[in-house]
Amino acid sequence: MPREYQFDFELRHLVYFREVARALHFRRAAETLAVAQPALSRQIAQLEEALGVTLFERSRRKVELTAAGRALAERIEPLLRGLAAVPDELRALTDGQTGQVKVAFTGLAMATVLPGILREFHRRFPKIRLELNESPTSAQLAALAAGEIACGFFHPDATTPGLRTRELLREKNGVLLPADHALARRESLRLKELAQTPWVMFPRAHNPGFYDRVLAAFAKAGVTPRIAEEVWPRANAVGLVRAGLGATFMCPSEARPLPEGVAFRPLEGPAPESRLVVGWRAADAPGEAAGATANPALASFLSVAAGRADSAA
Repeated sequence: MPREYQFDFELRHLVYFREVARALHFRRAAETLAVAQPALSRQIAQLEEALGVTLFERSRRKVELTAAGRALAERIEPLLRGLAAVPDELRALTDGQTGQVKVAFTGLAMATVLPGILREFHRRFPKIRLELNESPTSAQLAALAAGEIACGFFHPDATTPGLRTRELLREKNGVLLPADHALARRESLRLKELAQTPWVMFPRAHNPGFYDRVLAAFAKAGVTPRIAEEVWPRANAVGLVRAGLGATFMCPSEARPLPEGVAFRPLEGPAPESRLVVGWRAADAPGEAAGATANPALASFLSVAAGRADSAA
């Protein structure tokens, strides 16, 4: 054990010292502590021996703190106050009232369900700190597997062993067009009518499931897509549409409100479907499959997210 952690005294020695330092009277301090005065004197002598200093100057008339005693009194007061608060802090942590949760999200989550979840969570659990980070689905799944995040808002592909999810959103996509596009004034569109329109997509590696659903919808509509750009994050795609570089897919919940320069139109017929879930490792949230890494603060966060899922059902 390192030298700086070797102590030849116990917590009770500090508690006894503090009371004598407050009273500057051994008999009154002993009465307050409900111990015999000789026992209290022995405890103080043991503390002085352990520290190698004299803490009190004693005479028949009075007891005074030495310079070393005053220095110790100044240092232990905040220490003992902090220790006194530990039981309440540990109970709050165990009850999921305090702690920290690392959360990752996609642009779709932040544009739809996540702001409401965050607002409700901060109202109910103001002492839990959230660490938020935007990242694509593929990166979130890797981070969950490595234990680098507690939960993520992502687009599911296949079932992942050891991962639990709750669905938050499932919507058929529409199309986001430049406001001056020739078809932007139509109430609804079909993919086949957009055969000559370039598309702004995202790299397939970020979300293979949705990317493949997009290609499947184009194939079903008999269209070979003209992909002009592949960008991430989502806000960049919206910006490129505003710049007139092409169209992109967007679900209705994400299309409220829209920036100037673009128009959202629903799609009839084949169209890809967006699916959004909140996912976490089974071992990280208290419950049937929880392990030693269970995080009560995560359970509190998931309870709020589950409420959003239930209201959307």
